[in-house]
Amino acid sequence: MSDEAGAGEPLSDHQKREIAVWFLSNAPAGEIHYVAKDVRALLGDDAVYEAAAAEAFPEYNKAHLVSLELPDRSGDIIISTYGELDKNNYLDPRTAQVTTVDHIKQTCTKLRPAADEELPSAYIEEFRSALDVELSKYVAEAYPKGVCAVYCTNGKDIEGPGANFGFAVVISAAKRSPQNFCNGSWRSIWTMEFNYELQFIEIKGKIQVDAHYFEEGNVQLDTNIDRKDSTIMQSPGDCAVSITNIIRHHESEYLSSLEESYMKLSDATFKDLRRKLPVTRTLFPWHNTLAFSLTRDLAKELALGK
Repeated sequence: MSDEAGAGEPLSDHQKREIAVWFLSNAPAGEIHYVAKDVRALLGDDAVYEAAAAEAFPEYNKAHLVSLELPDRSGDIIISTYGELDKNNYLDPRTAQVTTVDHIKQTCTKLRPAADEELPSAYIEEFRSALDVELSKYVAEAYPKGVCAVYCTNGKDIEGPGANFGFAVVISAAKRSPQNFCNGSWRSIWTMEFNYELQFIEIKGKIQVDAHYFEEGNVQLDTNIDRKDSTIMQSPGDCAVSITNIIRHHESEYLSSLEESYMKLSDATFKDLRRKLPVTRTLFPWHNTLAFSLTRDLAKELALGK
């Protein structure tokens, strides 16, 4: 941007806002407020900052699947595109309520019952709620501070068997420990398409893991993986168990692969980053450093003492 504007030419408010939005949107998991404080100080212009924050915070909250406590303390809601009714209102399918969100403060401010047209039919809700129950059990076991939700993505008005419909499962877990200079998050989204004619359920998932360590440095992990699977269509309860087991299998497998990778870091990855031998092509004898005498060698070369 600075090149386009010319060397030494001040940035326009629009350019400043774009830069601020980039920094806010790319803040590590759970650290957007720390970044926002610095961005605001650097800008020195509240109007530009507020415009940037109004654009960046909603997208950040949805991208990071931020979970917020509902005003009546009946549970947590995940801020995601699947529950978004408009920019500030989000559906919690488990409690059948709609909450108004203050994206910048990351709090829920209002709560109302969901309207009938915002909720799935009784037939679809039977499948959705059964999956929500099984998924909640799994998340409670696997993620100490995890939150999950099941949304109907299509076919929510179907009244009975005979048509296709779809769900989205969202799982969000975060570990915040800024006093220990580390934060991290686990996010996974699983979509499933129920094909009534084929009696078949196609499942696709994406898992994202972020970690940030910043004690006397700045080390970040940002990794993701896609998964596919399928199962047969059964009763709501049996479908829920089958889908949850598939999600459990893939997420456990991915977590195990990450743990295995870290076990190999010191023995493989880090060693590959270093020169295996010095330029002399011989190992330095750390166990017997007296074998090397810099003083003796220098005296010999300079013919000292003769």
